[in-house]
Amino acid sequence: MEKPPRLLSHPLLLKNRVYEVTLNRAQLTWKKLQTKKKLVSRSIHNSRKHGSVCVPVSEILAVRETEVDGRTESGGRWQKTSQRPAEAYPYAFTVSHVLRVKRHRWRCRDVTFQCADAAVRQQWVQAVRDQLSALAGRPKHLLVYINPHGGRKQGKQIYEERVAPLFSRASVSTCVIVTEHANHARDHLKTDTDLKKYDGVVCVGGDGMFSEIVHGLIARTQRDAGVDQNRREEKLTPCAIRIGIIPAGSTDCICYATVGANDPVTSALHIIVGDSQPLDVCSVHQGGRFLRYSVSLLGYGFYGDVLMDSERKRWMGPVRYDFSGLKMFLTHNYYEGTVSFLPATDGSGTPRDKTTCRAGCSRCRCSGPLGSEDGQASGTGDDVSSGEHGGDWRTIRGRFLAINAASMSCACPRSPQGLSPAAHLADGTADLILVRTCSRANFLRHLLRHTSRDDQFDLSFVEAHRVRKFRFTPRCSESDGDPWPAPGGAGPAKGLFGQMCQDRPGCAPAYSSWNCDGEILPHASIDAGVHRQLIRLFARGIEQASPLEDIGSP
Repeated sequence: MEKPPRLLSHPLLLKNRVYEVTLNRAQLTWKKLQTKKKLVSRSIHNSRKHGSVCVPVSEILAVRETEVDGRTESGGRWQKTSQRPAEAYPYAFTVSHVLRVKRHRWRCRDVTFQCADAAVRQQWVQAVRDQLSALAGRPKHLLVYINPHGGRKQGKQIYEERVAPLFSRASVSTCVIVTEHANHARDHLKTDTDLKKYDGVVCVGGDGMFSEIVHGLIARTQRDAGVDQNRREEKLTPCAIRIGIIPAGSTDCICYATVGANDPVTSALHIIVGDSQPLDVCSVHQGGRFLRYSVSLLGYGFYGDVLMDSERKRWMGPVRYDFSGLKMFLTHNYYEGTVSFLPATDGSGTPRDKTTCRAGCSRCRCSGPLGSEDGQASGTGDDVSSGEHGGDWRTIRGRFLAINAASMSCACPRSPQGLSPAAHLADGTADLILVRTCSRANFLRHLLRHTSRDDQFDLSFVEAHRVRKFRFTPRCSESDGDPWPAPGGAGPAKGLFGQMCQDRPGCAPAYSSWNCDGEILPHASIDAGVHRQLIRLFARGIEQASPLEDIGSP
């Protein structure tokens, strides 16, 4: 492949050493100039070629003129230089670019070059700025929502101290709104915002805040396109504006699964360079009524019970999830019902194929229409065969401790592999995981495998299927007037008797609730379908680990 033509090439001073610095349309490169003595030594001892440093232009954040003594001419800031510069190079400019460190984290690195005269410096600054201006995917104007109460209540501080200075350095203008109540951001996006003024929407908070942004943008897009969200089979219109996540919540699962780290600086740099990662969205309906969207996890049974119990203990802070998890594990409730699903049969793989989704994933890169089975009739009866016949629905009945549908790996710091390590971000499928009744010891084995690299599905009581759509119907059908009937359909379980009934071994409650991305859905019977690449994030997927990460040094 022919190399891009050089735009500029000069000998410049860097840390009191002269480097040959070259700029083309793809990258900025600097290589140390060798003296005659070093060249002779190289020929005698046959030493290896001296390496050069290459920075992609797409990962340069900004360039600015600086004085040799360290004062920034444009911003008035002072920058300490490592050594006293040579008198022959009295003019300097600083390039800020992305530096990869351990565990998928990014940092902003400043490199200061010194020039022989002011004209050369001006030439370099202008050339780099011209290349940055030509990058069409970079945002210039952002709408930022900050949740001051999420996680450890540090969202505003994280943004002001760690993110806003980076946006300012990269000349990204922002309109900041601090939310005042639940669904503030969602309602504002639905009605009050002129989205044409912005290149992206950024949320500073946890997964709940991100869910607000998703619901507001999708609802706004469908309304503008004349699409009825209450119709299950309706084809939804993809959102044109990208979403950025600055993690400041309790788990930050979505950020971790799409970037590889829940680090505010890393996420801010992905936004600045203009990364774009499409993301599937799962819509949840009950009958002819739209309920919610999900981008990570739909969980019934164990995860639904944990969320329901933890909501009563919000005063405990993030530790409430551990407490409720232990409580629900000891309670060991199971739920009877029927799961029907439409398998993905067009080469989408399986949840156990170990093909993890990474940056540039070939499976997710396909943005064409879904396979023909997506248009199959959605109806299914109780007599549907459990075998797979092309686009036919499958039905499984039984008692389940947990029913989980993962649209992504659902990885987080506590579970680096996630609930479904091979789930893809944008292939139009979800991984349906069914955990049948088993002993507490076996269920604990299943839960512990979320924190290790062992095959989570290599257990006799666990099934995993890659699906386009699915539905769940509890054994005792839900009624509009009585959403929480007692076991056996005898009416609501009230008072002491109802509590005693639930505490007795073998007397399981009839219904759980659905955990939809950390929000409670008080409905047991649902229909869910995956919409391929409905939204886009300022992300690029998790990059493959570099050799530098393997040896543990940046």
